[in-house]
Amino acid sequence: MEYKKLSNGDKIPVIGFGTWGIGGYFEKDTSKEKEEIRLMREGVKLGLKHIDTAEIYGEGQTEKEVGMVIKKFNRKKLFITTKVWKTNLSYNNVINSLESSLQRLQTDYVDLYMIHCPNPDIPIKETMKAMEYLAEQGKIKSIGVSNFSAEELKEAQKCLKKHNIVANQIEYNLVKREAGKKIIPFCEKNNIIVVAYRPLAKGELANKGIKILDSIAKKYNKANAQIAIKWVISHKNVVTIPKSTKIEHMKQNIGVFGWKLQNRDMEELEKID
Repeated sequence: MEYKKLSNGDKIPVIGFGTWGIGGYFEKDTSKEKEEIRLMREGVKLGLKHIDTAEIYGEGQTEKEVGMVIKKFNRKKLFITTKVWKTNLSYNNVINSLESSLQRLQTDYVDLYMIHCPNPDIPIKETMKAMEYLAEQGKIKSIGVSNFSAEELKEAQKCLKKHNIVANQIEYNLVKREAGKKIIPFCEKNNIIVVAYRPLAKGELANKGIKILDSIAKKYNKANAQIAIKWVISHKNVVTIPKSTKIEHMKQNIGVFGWKLQNRDMEELEKID
């Protein structure tokens, strides 16, 4: 596994494990609990040390399953991210939400705690005050946001006194690049890591049929998914959290290290419509 450095000195794995849909989407689903826990454990064993989850996933079921996974490993070697939902951004609700997440995750702290998405109805100053309090208490190691614009990031950072926002999670991939054109350079300038979700565009980029992607994958003797993920993480300040439901896909994700995409191929890939 390779790592990139956060502005507070901590390191974040370049490839993580997204859990949206594991344990349910917006409703709890325990029908595949045992298989999902087994799958995530295998992922950690393969080297996927960053697990990304959120309180809203599966009404907390996802965090519960992640908790059952990580208790089998050395906690200090893992990087766990969770997120507080937009309706829970008042001061007390942020604190209560984290406490509930920690109970489900069976851990004393999370490595990265994120605001899942902005909520203009709740003052960001109140939210960030709670985030900073939790950081001072040692219950969160790093503060992050998700789906924030540059202006929203600036406003949120102004509200912090002793800490910095270290990461912003956005959807970013070869077929959804527009947001990245603005936010990624801004984040790089301000020493903020971008965590890209849906790097395979819900599987679209893992399939054959996109001529440019097919050609470059053949050139490097790699799977289309590996080329798509490699393109994402080749940006200086970007890491990613692809969701995997098969062991072979996890192995593919780990296989993006040890080689580079040439600049001309990076540029060629950006011609994908």
